[in-house]
Amino acid sequence: MTTRKAAPLSGVEHPESRPGIGDVAEDADTGRVGLVMGQLGGRVQMRPIHGGVEWDAMPEKVTTPTAREELSVLPAVNSNSRARL
Repeated sequence: MTTRKAAPLSGVEHPESRPGIGDVAEDADTGRVGLVMGQLGGRVQMRPIHGGVEWDAMPEKVTTPTAREELSVLPAVNSNSRARL
């Protein structure tokens, strides 16, 4: 797996510690883990890893998940990408 540095979301206190667009992130308000899709109107748009309806999260509540949380969702991402081959 290639590690890349995503562009940090704008308007965040410590952008280097926040996930960027395309990164796996956790919404601390809901406890949901998803992909950061963008930022609009002061909110971060996130999408479930398996696909589905995006939800809005407050930027200060969007954090990088722990290694355990990220690993728990990555098999789903990998199986989704294999299905497209």
